Amino acid sequence: MTTQAQTTPASLTYRSMRVGTVRRLTRHLVRITFTGEDLRDFTDVAPDQYLKVFFPLRDEERPRLPPPISGDVMSWYRTYLAMPDDVRPPMRTYTVRAFRAEVPELDIDFVLHPDSGPAARWAASAAPGAEVAFLGPSGLYAVPRDTDWQLLVGDESAIPAIGAILESLPAGFPARVFVEVDSAEHELRLDTAGEVDVRWVHRGGARHGAAVLAAVRTAAFPAGQPYAWLSGEAGMVKFLRRHLVRERGVDKRAITFTGYWRLGRSEEEQGREQVRKIDAGEPPDEVD
Repeated sequence: MTTQAQTTPASLTYRSMRVGTVRRLTRHLVRITFTGEDLRDFTDVAPDQYLKVFFPLRDEERPRLPPPISGDVMSWYRTYLAMPDDVRPPMRTYTVRAFRAEVPELDIDFVLHPDSGPAARWAASAAPGAEVAFLGPSGLYAVPRDTDWQLLVGDESAIPAIGAILESLPAGFPARVFVEVDSAEHELRLDTAGEVDVRWVHRGGARHGAAVLAAVRTAAFPAGQPYAWLSGEAGMVKFLRRHLVRERGVDKRAITFTGYWRLGRSEEEQGREQVRKIDAGEPPDEVD
């Protein structure tokens, strides 16, 4: 008889990992290094690869997971949402900042704020040995062959992926980077062999995304064919992509975009809204 692990791709199979070390990068950013035997068959798929991470509820040692995915992912997601509130584990999407297969170890950076959700609250007090589960990885970064330079734009939530992308660039490859953060204390050193110009855009009291959109609009772009990677708050991504396509003439096929989060909504609330739209026959949320 064929087992579930044999019939389900690794990216759709639950795996567990434990906290190894915790390191504060800034006052609002913590890097957690995970370990575990389930990471031994982990395969890198892209520099911006991400996981669906399941966290335990308060006073639990490990998350209680829904039944394994056996076919349709949407059916599985409905089952997950139908779990009682006192049982359903919080699920959030996080970028893999780095993976070291020889150990094996996996790093995830967590943004911490006073109004953070259950995953960030877990991360704020995580200690060695704490256990989570995950599905993945998946990735979106895909550079066309004729690309002359890259444009990377995001907010705090996109910093881990931007950092991983920059580390993957070939020596001397040109890139322009715009990252919107609250203030200078959120800035990080980003290493790369590429020829990269990084601009940290401080939000201050402006609406989320307004400052980075203004910075991109007034920027002088290099000559040649760009590849753009846009991630962060969904509304910000929407207006950035619209600017690149309508005002800069960038080919839609040369833009990778994803809303990591939506202002005023949790990931679970976004998921419920998408399910509702599917059930009602309405079109899903669009970026442009």
